[in-house]
Amino acid sequence: MSNSTEKHLHIVSFNVPYPPDYGGVIDVYYKIKALYDLGIKIHLHCFHYGRDKSEELERICESVQYYERKKFYQAMYSSVPYIVGSRRSGELLENLSADDHPILFEGLHTCFYLSHPSIKTKIKAVRMHNVEWEYYKSLKEAERNYLIKYYFNIEAKRLKKFEEELKNADRIFAISKSDYEYLRQSYESIEFVSAFHNNETVTSKTGKGDFILYHGNLGVVENNQAALFIVKKIAAELKLPFVIAGKNPTDALKKEVKKHPHIQLIENPTFEKISELLANAQINFLTTFQNTGIKLKLLNSLYRGRFCLVNSKMVNNTGLESLCVIEDNPNVTKRLIEDLMAMEFTEHEISKRKELLDSQFSNRSNAEKIIYSIWDK
Repeated sequence: MSNSTEKHLHIVSFNVPYPPDYGGVIDVYYKIKALYDLGIKIHLHCFHYGRDKSEELERICESVQYYERKKFYQAMYSSVPYIVGSRRSGELLENLSADDHPILFEGLHTCFYLSHPSIKTKIKAVRMHNVEWEYYKSLKEAERNYLIKYYFNIEAKRLKKFEEELKNADRIFAISKSDYEYLRQSYESIEFVSAFHNNETVTSKTGKGDFILYHGNLGVVENNQAALFIVKKIAAELKLPFVIAGKNPTDALKKEVKKHPHIQLIENPTFEKISELLANAQINFLTTFQNTGIKLKLLNSLYRGRFCLVNSKMVNNTGLESLCVIEDNPNVTKRLIEDLMAMEFTEHEISKRKELLDSQFSNRSNAEKIIYSIWDK
């Protein structure tokens, strides 16, 4: 029997959040860890597909339950988005209904049961990782395969409709300021809780590096599009050392990189290798064509790297604008890269980062916000 002073929380995760090796699960894992460090007893529920069970999660959670995600043909409801319908489980509902503990749903993906009568009296919070329908709409616009484009279009429409389920949430935690501004127009109890991440303090090196780095999950349409843009429109014309690093690069990206001996592609790097690249690059060059959420790779670059050169969509409404060099024009960007490659990265720049990041992007303070919101408001 649990102590009456203990705080217990159900967390429903869209995937197994360990190892924390891509955007969404990074936020989930480091949130769980920060809550654990503050004494919260976590009952974790994971939908799994292609990721193993985790001893680390068993260590920091009171309990861990795994549920199989439905196959595509099992989850194509007429009105429910696939990413939601594929994460339904009678066993999950039974487990969530078995006690009075509050529930934190990670992403709209996990909200199939948000309005279910069995949990109506419980405090229910939703962590929004994106405005999902906008994200899928942007995926549709970036995709060239017509069948996949059609799927993204249908999913975006269903997600926009399903988003109305958020009216059944008692708390909504937006991951970015722009998401917060959008959600507060339609829903109550919105709070801004910035992304959780794998950094305790700024570890950037002073001095100079000798290459420019772009990193990301290259199997994602958005990141592949950004990497191809960098290779074709920026790196190809500069003849400076560029490194493109990330998971599952496409054949098109591999083919393009091979044309340029000064551009290196590092496929499926380990966490340690990415950390090494971030620390040693002179410029962490990050660009995106989607103004959605907050990019965890941007936070990692600021905590671990030297200069961060970004386009406006990467940084708008993140609160990180003052720490980056921002430029959208490719020709100006090329001149900035040449200038930054000649500059020393100084202690002054590191101090600026520490002041802002420690005050606004601390995992501990974000976890304290969640605890206060769920139990003390």
